[in-house]
Amino acid sequence: MKTSFLFSATASILALCSTGSMYGQPSGQEEAGYTPTRENMESREQFRDDRLGIFIHWGVYSMLATGEWTMTTRNIDYREYAKLAGGFYPAGFNAEEWVSAIKASGAGYICFTTRHHDGFSMFDSAVTSYDIMDASPFRRDIVAELAEECHRQGIDIHFYYSLIDWGREDAPRGRTGLGTGRPEDTVDKDAYFEFMKAQLTELLTGYGPVRAIWFDGHWDQDRNPDFDWRYDELYSLVHSLQPACLVGNNHHLNPFPGEDIQIFERDLPGENSAGLSGQDVSLDLPLETCQTMNGMWGYKITDQDYKSVRTLIRYLAGAAGRDANLLLNIGPQPDGRIPDQALDRMAGIGEWLSRYGHTIYGTRGGEMTPRDWGVMTRKGNVRYVHIMNLKDNTLFVPLDSGKVIKAVCLNDGTEPGFLQDNDGVLLKLGRIPTETDMIIELTLEEKQKGGVS
Repeated sequence: MKTSFLFSATASILALCSTGSMYGQPSGQEEAGYTPTRENMESREQFRDDRLGIFIHWGVYSMLATGEWTMTTRNIDYREYAKLAGGFYPAGFNAEEWVSAIKASGAGYICFTTRHHDGFSMFDSAVTSYDIMDASPFRRDIVAELAEECHRQGIDIHFYYSLIDWGREDAPRGRTGLGTGRPEDTVDKDAYFEFMKAQLTELLTGYGPVRAIWFDGHWDQDRNPDFDWRYDELYSLVHSLQPACLVGNNHHLNPFPGEDIQIFERDLPGENSAGLSGQDVSLDLPLETCQTMNGMWGYKITDQDYKSVRTLIRYLAGAAGRDANLLLNIGPQPDGRIPDQALDRMAGIGEWLSRYGHTIYGTRGGEMTPRDWGVMTRKGNVRYVHIMNLKDNTLFVPLDSGKVIKAVCLNDGTEPGFLQDNDGVLLKLGRIPTETDMIIELTLEEKQKGGVS
């Protein structure tokens, strides 16, 4: 069955590439001059409206409880590492419980690691036996159950997909995974790319609507600047199979042709404290920053240093003020359950969003650039001033987009006094803010439509 599917999937892909996809041009030229469809543009706006997503890093590496990079950091032989799958039986996994908890957090989407760098597929793939259905005794398609529950509960599903593989003998070698014991003469780049395209075809044809494919691993070839990841083939395949599906790539560089969102890792757009996000901030694409709840992406039993709810809320507001989404990660336990600390953080975020979500959801970054004290979001003729680090009882807010006719503190309902000139608004808060996020709602005078020319 696996062999027959590989031939049929490969034939379908080759047909797409030879005849051109829905754009009517060969894939390489098509993506170089990529024009997103109407469905894709609508999907981008829906994505921006969500503002919060939950990232899930989960695979056989969780059994080691030392993070998702253990295979390469410990130089584990690929044949020995593969034996982990034989004991992977996450009896506590319950897709309904996962999605319900994530929905209660206020998140609008889930991004799930369908295949991470260790190469284990968390879905039933016909082009490899190293997957949840064939290599583990669990024999349940995790991706299918999660996607079905997301569709049922009205949360969008995104699929993370790694471009690298530390266990496949035909996979190109980069700077990671070099100590896993693979033969040096087995690299077959063409075969590996056909494998990836076949798996992407499976993910985009067997699990219902997928709102985004989240690629990772480009940086593995940063010592080989001429390496061709064949994004024209990969991106055009995604867009041809599901035109509304967004393509994102965590390559830490400026956007490439064919990408629909720009990703920043461990930093808000425009910041680079982690050293991974020095790229320019796109003025055209929706933005997303991914961040961990604790220190790791995958489950690490000794990492209990979870960020506080207060810190995470401020990170969410900071992202929204920069016109970006926050993709907040959790690493489920080996038994398939979400750690209690992560459930606690999600519940706290959800409680805050139930009161103040209207200042985050569906907003766009304010005209004011982020300040040390906070950010601004906007929606129509309303501006939301998010004050998160202020030691004074007055605040000057740069604003030149209209006359303010009302100011309200959403935290306690008071109406602070204000003075406005051509440069902005001076808010008289009456006290030094102590809240996680003091939010001042500024209503602007609506501009008259039409008029005498």
